[in-house]
Formats: sequence, structure tokens, C-alpha cells
Amino acid sequence: MIDFKLSDEQKMIRKLAHDFSHNEIAPVAEHYDKTHEFPWPVIEKAQEIGLIVMGIPEENGGLGFSLFEEVLVTEELGWGCAGISTVIYNSTLGILPILLFGTGAQKEKYFGKMVDGKLASYCLTETEAGSDVTGIRTTAQKDGDDDYILNGIKTFITGATTSDFFTVFAYTAMEKRYKGISCFIVERNWDGVSVGKPLEKMGQNASDTAEVVFENVRVPAENLIGQEGEGFMIAMQVFDHSRPCVSSAAVGVAQRAYEEAVRYASERQSMGQPIWKHQAVGHMIADMAVQIEAARLLVWKSAWSVDSGERNTTTAAFAKGYAADMAMKVCVDAVQVFGGYGYMSEYPVEKLMRDAKLYQIFEGTSQIQRNIVVREIFKK
Repeated sequence: MIDFKLSDEQKMIRKLAHDFSHNEIAPVAEHYDKTHEFPWPVIEKAQEIGLIVMGIPEENGGLGFSLFEEVLVTEELGWGCAGISTVIYNSTLGILPILLFGTGAQKEKYFGKMVDGKLASYCLTETEAGSDVTGIRTTAQKDGDDDYILNGIKTFITGATTSDFFTVFAYTAMEKRYKGISCFIVERNWDGVSVGKPLEKMGQNASDTAEVVFENVRVPAENLIGQEGEGFMIAMQVFDHSRPCVSSAAVGVAQRAYEEAVRYASERQSMGQPIWKHQAVGHMIADMAVQIEAARLLVWKSAWSVDSGERNTTTAAFAKGYAADMAMKVCVDAVQVFGGYGYMSEYPVEKLMRDAKLYQIFEGTSQIQRNIVVREIFKK
């Protein structure tokens, strides 16, 4: 029997995340958006209650949350601030290759680092390789039996300036195309690793994004995740796990924009009545509510599928494509409800609209999600 009710424990997790977002994130979101500073005080508080390590198993010192529980958390964090939410979730993304395919020794070492307060980043994107993973040019050449020599440049890497280690994708056999990509754990303090300055962005300014350069970095063979040539498969399975959480953060941003629009439409008077009573505005807000609920249910199913042991490639693409586009539309409509005030940075919906755009781009663009859906339909 299908049941849409949350358990008491899930309700508690959701409330914990919302309270944290309401009390610790939302009050400082504007400050970090304007200053572009890294929100260390918020991150340290998130570390104290385990939000940075929510996906790490309890035996390794984490909270051991299911993916469904993670999406409950990330929606609430997105409600508070998309940029800060991205920072908090970023380390979970960074260690997903280890969680899914790492050895026991790798998990013990690097999960332990995160439990001790270290941060991680996921290094896949390059200048010529965003949606096309096989377009990467970073290489890892075997040097004897014990090491690889890593060379390349990764760009648009979230958390790059603050992370202590990276999961990096590189060709170990470029002639094999996607079957020649491998994945490695690389520590920031190793010789040859350097990180550029944070890149200026349209939104999500609390989240740092930068280039990471690898110049003749000696990587121990024990830091290879899985086997040589499994990197493409690892990246695809990571996305199946990460896209539900990114999608739920987009739902959180949309939920916040909707709430702000409802509040404003209740207070703002026009022609002698609150503007929500004008059908043009009321219907716009009704559409927001419907679209948010539809996206939330898609996200929940995509996470539930993973927890149930099912392949969720299609449902994750449904959720990511729809939730990202929905968040952008809801935020644009919220600005419209506010009218001229919505265009002013003094009001929250301006920031929400700028933040929402990134969800249509990272973790696979909205167009790539449609490509995935088409591929999955016709595979059958």
C-alpha cells in the first residue's frame, strides 16, 4: 500500500532541518549573498549537529540517513538559502564516489576526516566537459605499481577554495573513451594541487566556486576508487544519488518564494482589496502551489526508489528537470507578484530568482535531463 505519511522520526528530522534553516541560515542569507564570504559560522554549526555527514553510515561516525531523509533535509536548507544549502550538501556529493564504490580503508580514512570537520569536493567538470563527461582532458598516468601522475584543470568546482580533499575524474586510457575514465581521491595539500580564486557568479554567492589545477600530482594507487575504467559508471551512479537532493533544494527555494508571494499578496492592497483576490494574481499563486507539490512528489519518489534498491535514473531525471524548471518559474512569478518591489534587492524574491537559475545548469542541465528521459524511454 502506498503511504505518503512521514514517520515520527522523519518528521523530527524535517523539523530539525527547518529549525536550523530558520534560525541559522535565513537570518544571514542576505549578508553572505552580498559579501560573497564563505559562511563558516553556519557550516561549523551544521557540522556540530551532523548535517555535513548525514549520508555517512553510523559505523563511520555519520548520521546514516537514507536518501529520502536527506531530501527532507536539503529541501529545508534550500528554503533558508540556496548558496548555504549547496555548501552544506557539497561534501556529501564529494564523498559519494567513496560511499558507493570505495574500499573499507578509503571509507574509514576519508569519512573520518569529514567527521573531524574536513570538507570535500567533486571534481568532474572542465572547460570543454560539462554535460559531456567524456570531454574531460585530465589524465592519470600509471607510474610503476604504486602511483599515478595526475595532470589537468577542473573548473566550476563547488567548494574548491575550502575543501580538504577531492574526488577527481581523469582518463587512465583516453583511447577507450568513457571506458577509460577512472576516479581518484586527491588531497588538497599534496604537491602540485592548487586552487584558483572564487569565481564571480549571478547567484548562490555564499557557495564558493573555483578552478582546481593538478600539475604532476603523485596519487597513490590505493586512492583509486573502484577499478580503472569505472569512472564514467561511478559518475553516473553518483548523479542518480545526488540529483534527488539537488532537486529537493530547488523545491525548498520555490517553497520560500511561494511563501513570500503569499505573504505579500495578503498585505498589498490594490483597488480596495488584497491583490490575491485579483484573479490574475490568485491564479499565479495557485499554480505555484500545484507545481511545488508536483515537484516535491517527484523528488520523494526518486529518493524512495534508491532506498528501495531500485534503479532511479529515470525518476531522478524527472525530478531534476522538473524541479529546476519549476523553481525558476515560481521565483520569476514571485517577482511578478511583488511588481516593482520584486525587482529591488531589498526584497527577498530578487535573490531567490538569481539563486534558482543555477538549478537548471549544474548536476546536469534541464536539457540533459530530457536527453536522459528520452534515452530511457527508447531503451525499452
